[in-house]
Amino acid sequence: MRLLVLGGTEFAGRAVVEAALGRGWEVTVFHRGRHAPPSGVRSLHGDRTAPDGLTALAEGTWDAVVDTWSAAPRAVRDTARLLAGRAGRYVYVSSCSVYAWAPPAGYAEDAPLVEGAAADAGQSDYARDKRGAELAVLEAFGANRSVLVRSGLILGPYENIGRLPWWLDRVARGGPVLAPGPRDLPLQYVDVRDLAAWTLGAVEQELSGPYNLVSAPGHTTMGGLLDACVRVTGGAAELRWTDPDTVLDAGVQPWTQLPVWVPPGTDLHDALHTADVSRALATGLRCRPVTETVADTWTWLRDIGGTAPRRPDRPPVGLDPETEAKVLAADGGVPGTTS
Repeated sequence: MRLLVLGGTEFAGRAVVEAALGRGWEVTVFHRGRHAPPSGVRSLHGDRTAPDGLTALAEGTWDAVVDTWSAAPRAVRDTARLLAGRAGRYVYVSSCSVYAWAPPAGYAEDAPLVEGAAADAGQSDYARDKRGAELAVLEAFGANRSVLVRSGLILGPYENIGRLPWWLDRVARGGPVLAPGPRDLPLQYVDVRDLAAWTLGAVEQELSGPYNLVSAPGHTTMGGLLDACVRVTGGAAELRWTDPDTVLDAGVQPWTQLPVWVPPGTDLHDALHTADVSRALATGLRCRPVTETVADTWTWLRDIGGTAPRRPDRPPVGLDPETEAKVLAADGGVPGTTS
């Protein structure tokens, strides 16, 4: 297969490139040159937001294109139009955020979509940007040659958002750790390498249409995730499981200050951790255990010196030590139990 990856030097794009190289595919990477791509690829430089920024893509043919763009949809529109006659299939890594808020628990790909998105729009909010990009791909490639990968929470090596790296670093520091309960809170996420493997499989199978791409609900739990963090970092931390209401009453923000976690029984939890993924599972999605994702992310973190890269367009995540200490002192959460 001849694959063109737009981006391909960070997180999801990089995982796709490495997986394709592992299959013996011929890979071209189109990027701005800010980060080095994996060895073994053909590298083209350009900036999709600049005039004449697509010049390097003026020639060439590919079996498929993979695009992870998450800003102004018109950048996807311009690229997709340019490649429509020279690429067989366009795979766009979108997001479950494209569903109209708040999606019901167990929502599938036919759930209502966010309104107000357009293929020719400038940058807006994340949901409309992603949906606008989907529309741009459909406009250029049609429904039969487009794959819309509606990913949920993505974890694993190369993460440049900071969610799992923050938990690993916090647990590695040891001492009492604010663990937001309940311990058996079900989580839904996808390892970036499993997303990459499914994406390439979709190209091979000539799939089309939208797919919620994340593990089955309850693939692991908050306890399973943090227990794995304790094990791989050396076991020096003491998890203090704390009632969700106590966490919220202290003004701690779910998802951002305590990454991955959102309290049960909320629209946010239903949106992030209950998507119906039967369509993806039926077409080959396989999700590795949380212990493997956590262990491999920790190994990668240590290999790069312990500090994860951070996307400049995303806010920092994590809870400061002072706030954590105050919540723990006020609550006296019980180590190792469900609160």
